[in-house]
Amino acid sequence: MPKLKTKKSLKKRVRLTKKGHLKRSKAFRSHLLSHKNGKRRRQLRQAALVEGAQERTYKRLLLSD
Repeated sequence: MPKLKTKKSLKKRVRLTKKGHLKRSKAFRSHLLSHKNGKRRRQLRQAALVEGAQERTYKRLLLSD
């Protein structure tokens, strides 16, 4: 049976932290920022963690090579 390949699209979007969690950037940050208030824009700058069943799925897709 051949080895599973890493999903490159996911690898570009997520990073693995030292503790083994997955860090991602938040959505809605790329354009149309003028009508969003400052608090919302500041909070969108912060990185977020992938959690729950989604994290297990992403790790399987990332660490498969």
